[in-house]
Amino acid sequence: MIRIENLVYQYDGSNRRVLQGVSMEIASGKYVAVIGPNGSGKTTFVRHLNGLLRPTGGEVWVDGMSTRDPAAVPKVRQRVGMVFQNPDNQIVGMSVEEDVAFGPGNLRLPPLEIRRRVEEALSAVGLEDHSSRAPHTLSNGEKQRLAIAGVLAMKPQCIVLDEPTTYLDPSAKDRIMELITRLNQQGMTIVHVSHDMDEVVQADEIFVLQEGRIALEGSPSKVF
Repeated sequence: MIRIENLVYQYDGSNRRVLQGVSMEIASGKYVAVIGPNGSGKTTFVRHLNGLLRPTGGEVWVDGMSTRDPAAVPKVRQRVGMVFQNPDNQIVGMSVEEDVAFGPGNLRLPPLEIRRRVEEALSAVGLEDHSSRAPHTLSNGEKQRLAIAGVLAMKPQCIVLDEPTTYLDPSAKDRIMELITRLNQQGMTIVHVSHDMDEVVQADEIFVLQEGRIALEGSPSKVF
């Protein structure tokens, strides 16, 4: 589903290449984990997967579409959804259901289809009884599930989660991990960035980034 070839990235005004020739393939339906120390390039890497960043060098292909092509980026972002570390950074609605409806509404879908998607997404993350609540009244764990629901409502083929449990207590972490596992079992492609080794042992494949390069890759048993 996703093919990365010799990906290089350098931020404007910097002399340092954050990514230095990263290549990998992510098959549809797989659970892929990306780990590595702070500053290794993990977040920069995954932000290339749905066109938030454009490569300095190399290529990123999603379903045969290059993220370098501005005309392809909207279609790429419908296929690959992003969930960030801090859910407050991607919650925009005045109510839970309004927030989930934001993405489908921007696609100009019929109202009944938007309603159906909102209900399905909230049910998938266990927030169906909180649809009228204001997002700021939710716990951190509920906010992160709301962020995931907003992505699910766009009907992506892949979800990229960038350290989604960082601000959560152990119970909320467990619930997010159960949700990620269930989505993958239902056929969703998962790319999961994490610092917690316990979270990634169930991945199909692990990529270890170090100083912008892949230092190690393989199954959890091989990597660990």
